[in-house]
Amino acid sequence: MSWARLLALLPLVLAIMACGGGPIDLTCDEVRMYQLAQAGKRIEVPDDLDGPSPLRELPLPEASPRPPRPEGSPCLDLPPSVTIGE
Repeated sequence: MSWARLLALLPLVLAIMACGGGPIDLTCDEVRMYQLAQAGKRIEVPDDLDGPSPLRELPLPEASPRPPRPEGSPCLDLPPSVTIGE
């Protein structure tokens, strides 16, 4: 193989190797920022002023209670695995 072909093949090999990397962590044990969110205080309006319109307030429903996920279980944002025939 000539040096020119080897040099042309080198970037392709490096690009393929860069996509490899180490093992992928599929667990969701790390706490994300949105999980630390807390409800804010409601606006306190003085007696001599009109309060905000309740129609403009964005009500947020409570989350459905679910049992805690087992530690080390895969993330929910991954598609389910599909097995064909058994």
